[in-house]
Amino acid sequence: MSLILFACVVRVRDGLPLSASTDFYHSQDFLESRRRLKTLALRLAQYPGRGSAEGCDFSIHFSSSRDVACMAICSLQCPAAMAFCFLETLWWEFTASYDTTCVGLASRPYAFLEFDNVIQKVKWHFNYVSSTQMDSSFGKIQEELKFQPPVVLTLEDTDVANGVMNGHTLMHLEPAPSFRMEPVTALGILSLILNIMCAALNLIRGIHLAEHSLQVAHEEIGNILAFLIPFVACIFQCYLYLFYSPARTMKVVLMLLFICLGNVYLHGLRNLWQILFHIGVAFLSSHQILTRQLQDKQSDCGV
Repeated sequence: MSLILFACVVRVRDGLPLSASTDFYHSQDFLESRRRLKTLALRLAQYPGRGSAEGCDFSIHFSSSRDVACMAICSLQCPAAMAFCFLETLWWEFTASYDTTCVGLASRPYAFLEFDNVIQKVKWHFNYVSSTQMDSSFGKIQEELKFQPPVVLTLEDTDVANGVMNGHTLMHLEPAPSFRMEPVTALGILSLILNIMCAALNLIRGIHLAEHSLQVAHEEIGNILAFLIPFVACIFQCYLYLFYSPARTMKVVLMLLFICLGNVYLHGLRNLWQILFHIGVAFLSSHQILTRQLQDKQSDCGV
């Protein structure tokens, strides 16, 4: 008998199902677990990143981060480490295929129907590959579960009576785990230093020009903004390199555009070499941001 019976991907903020596996189980207990899973999906935003709800014959596990959650119905014989390793693998597969914008714009259930095949593939792998081949992967998850155990519910706690939660246990909300980026490279550090230097130059020139303009004329407001907007863009580029942000490519292109337009506008206050220096640093920073990715965790879970 399979240990993982059903899996789905849902949107956290409203419980909208995005994709799901095909199940061939029609027992009353399984159908009841499906109903309770749907109810729990509507309230995922109230819980920490990982949780389990156990019943008589089946257990429900969920793992959420950002606005995407993966949920599964498993047999009681399925180890928790295996269930959460499966869910984490599924989460990485989904977020690698669809960005935050696509998820946020989804307006109908099962909008990512093509991902169903991926769910079936990962589910089959975890059900039929020998557990001894994935012991090292499970060991890492077991250590994480010891350090930060998932919230434990009963299936009765997933019911909603008259739109109000009937569970009486005070749930302790914890932040979702942060995403680890790839290590900072030497070229990345250089781009940060140059970016901070460009930001400082823009800020100093902008403040100096603002003090002068307030005393003399108001027609230089455009020049002031042309210094200060690239200053903000440079600082934001540093942030995008150091920390993960959704829709990162769009933000990088936007910051690069602000810096290029600002420096072109300042032609006359800056010579050609200064303009090329600022634009070159902006392109270097943009390249470093786009090439620094999230650490690949899929290999940790044996898929």
